[in-house]
Amino acid sequence: MPAAPPAPRHAAVEVLLTDLYAAPVKVDAWERLEPWAVARVTLGGANVPRTVIVKWARASPAESRTELTALRFLSGDLGLALTPRVIAADLSAGLVVMEDLAPRTALDHLLRRDGAAAHVDRLAAFARARGELSAATVGRADTYYARQTALGPIDPAADQGTRFARLRDEAYGHAAALGTPITGPAANELGDALAELTDPGPFLALTNGDAETNNILLNESGPTDARLIDFEHAGYTHALIDAVCLYVPGPAWMSVGDPVATGLADHYRRALARGVPEAEDDRRYGFGLAAACISWAIVRLQRFALLDTRSPGDPSRPQLIETLEAAARTAETHRALPHLTSWARRTADLLRRRWSGGDQEFTGRQTAFPPYTPRG
Repeated sequence: MPAAPPAPRHAAVEVLLTDLYAAPVKVDAWERLEPWAVARVTLGGANVPRTVIVKWARASPAESRTELTALRFLSGDLGLALTPRVIAADLSAGLVVMEDLAPRTALDHLLRRDGAAAHVDRLAAFARARGELSAATVGRADTYYARQTALGPIDPAADQGTRFARLRDEAYGHAAALGTPITGPAANELGDALAELTDPGPFLALTNGDAETNNILLNESGPTDARLIDFEHAGYTHALIDAVCLYVPGPAWMSVGDPVATGLADHYRRALARGVPEAEDDRRYGFGLAAACISWAIVRLQRFALLDTRSPGDPSRPQLIETLEAAARTAETHRALPHLTSWARRTADLLRRRWSGGDQEFTGRQTAFPPYTPRG
């Protein structure tokens, strides 16, 4: 039997849905979807869905407010069918009740189970969905923030700017501690990259804040019918931040391969260009993408001190190396940020020499890490 939820949460869902449907609603079963603050809830009552998804705030009620704002903005204001539909919410209890998207499955589960080669179409749907989200939300920030302000105070400029406010100082500190300081032309390029991300101009779009394969649900067979989930950290930022996951491995993967060779890069860019014509400008697009990828690598470099204490052979070490090298390859492909790219390669080379087992190949025919190889 599924474990019973905490009594206050259980009662809050019943009261919320009873009020909504104007008839008694009972929670018959509560299945926690570990490790997330999410449960699949089986309901009893007339004219109610058999199952719903309940999500609750873990750290702050603001998480539920942001999730509710984003989902209602996308489905209600924009009429998009890219996300689950909100059924009800109780922000005082930090609860959002959504439609159950089953039998759709998280893409990362399929990739881990079957490998990337078995899910080319689903990876393409993932890339398109990321581009479609940005294309549809460009130019609609005022509508989004008006909806969010109605639920609680927020400073749009701070919401956008704080995503990068600490990155510059942290980058200098981590790089200096490692012995590869960011100086001279590389420092100037880092300033240019952060300026691009902080002031994205026509690329300002909504992100869910975690553009990874665990946050898209799709059908295992037939039409993919993709849906994006997990908007508790949503906000407006540079659209190309959502493309980084196609080029540079996130926390789950050793490598994501070459999105140009697999076609994922084109799927994403074409979808984005439908709403952002500037995405067809190679120079502007390439600079923004390089800035986003290099910045992500710098964010991940903060893990160096922790990884340096781990045992030889720990997969997190080569994964950090590939993060730096994948970001550098992306910038080189788009002929952007040459000095910062050289810094990323020098830093990766230093880690290859420093860590036993770190000197491995991530590209080419001899690699042991095909696209979407799990980190561990």
